[in-house]
Amino acid sequence: SSNMEDDASLKFRQQLLRIDENLVAEEVAALKFLCTDLLPFRKLESVKSAVDIFQLLMAEEYVNEEDTFLLAELLYRIKCHSLLKKLGYTKEKVQECLHEKGKVSLYRQMLYELSENITNEMLKDIIFLLQNCLPKRRITLSALELLILLEKQGLVTENNVQMLEEVCMSVSPDLLEIVNCYKREKVSIAPHLPNAQIHTGLTKRHLASLILFLSALSVSASAGEHSGSQGIVTVSCWRHQSIHFPTAFFLSFLQKMTSYKMDGPHRGFCLVINNVNFDKSLQERKGSCKDAGELKQVFTWLGLDVRTYEDLTSQQIIDLMQTWQHFQDHKDRDCFICCILSHGESGAIYGKDEKLVSIRMIMSHFTAKQCPQLAEKPKLFFIQACQGKEIQCPVYVEADAQIPNLSSMQHSTSPSESIPEEADFLLGMATIDGYASFRHVQQGAWYIQALCSKLQLLVPRGEDILSILTQVNEDVSRRVDRLGTKKQMPQPAYTLRRKFVFPIPRDPPPS
Repeated sequence: SSNMEDDASLKFRQQLLRIDENLVAEEVAALKFLCTDLLPFRKLESVKSAVDIFQLLMAEEYVNEEDTFLLAELLYRIKCHSLLKKLGYTKEKVQECLHEKGKVSLYRQMLYELSENITNEMLKDIIFLLQNCLPKRRITLSALELLILLEKQGLVTENNVQMLEEVCMSVSPDLLEIVNCYKREKVSIAPHLPNAQIHTGLTKRHLASLILFLSALSVSASAGEHSGSQGIVTVSCWRHQSIHFPTAFFLSFLQKMTSYKMDGPHRGFCLVINNVNFDKSLQERKGSCKDAGELKQVFTWLGLDVRTYEDLTSQQIIDLMQTWQHFQDHKDRDCFICCILSHGESGAIYGKDEKLVSIRMIMSHFTAKQCPQLAEKPKLFFIQACQGKEIQCPVYVEADAQIPNLSSMQHSTSPSESIPEEADFLLGMATIDGYASFRHVQQGAWYIQALCSKLQLLVPRGEDILSILTQVNEDVSRRVDRLGTKKQMPQPAYTLRRKFVFPIPRDPPPS
């Protein structure tokens, strides 16, 4: 048994040596920086190699042969993904576990991301702006070294990033967004329970009951229970016992209780059906490829696995829905999204063969009965298509409408009639029933462009999908064609039971 343990320890250290051999000086400096909050500062200062860092992490019991996750996290953060397999991890596996096991603080992640995005030109500008804060003697600093220096001088701390904001505002909006993203996440992420003040010996049983009966509890926030700028929410419970939570924790906790679960290993699939060319009299939908490309970019950024399909007939659309209806991998996903770009009529969209497919029929493939893997999970459908007769419009704005005298759809169908009668669906329509929706032949559809723009703007702010679609309505309703004669109003319909909030992506928005 002792020999086996020795063998495991030796093998583990050999793995660490091989990782060390594959890291260059800049990567070792990055590892050292990411460990700043985990290891004693004096010991970190003497670090010369990755092995020195590994030794310190083992001494502090962060890492051993049974638990190498922190090492995997560090390699993932510095984008050395090819080295993860030496620890038995993949990039995807690390991503899955970060939410529960991640130890590198948001603050440290933000500073490192800044350092990675500061170009040489930006660095020169930042050093010029901060020259009164830097040593008088001229030294060559990397972006990482500059941030370390600002930290040492106390000019940048976890709770004070004002100087960073001011500098980034002058140098680059992209850098400023990294800092702003950190501030938003810092507010939204709950502190760990041990940091909350738990009074009068509240037991685990009481805490479990608190979670189960939260809606029935008396919640009060009193001025006497605020400490500095940190709000405190008092939850009163049994026998006059109370728990005092920081407000940010409480609001985050409430949001989690009232939002769909969106923290699984995989976000979900997003289908984009883009019908551009049609067989008979319907016009080519110029500009639609730009819409499809932007949808792919934005939903990929939001963590979805995007699949694009072009120029499908009505039967091919139905067949595609049946294929995805039976897809077993939905069970490991948080949600499902389907975007359809085509010509349309009331309650229906056209296939390439100019036959109509009912929107309700498309969505009904994903009810709990038809697709149990997506039961109780949010299913979002976005439709860019007219819902009324063709309109004569200027050259640069086209209508996604059908040819007149349609006989196959006798009555108008509102979005609320198109949506299945069970929970967890959302249908975002480009326009209200009976009206055309508009698409610029170069810039794309008003609705899709507004949707992509607002998702990129508002997801990082923690907004839920209905709030975002309200902003989309506002955006599209303000648009007019260049002659000022055509307007459009989108219309969402939904049976969602909870808030749908996309997790905030680590990467900046694609555009």
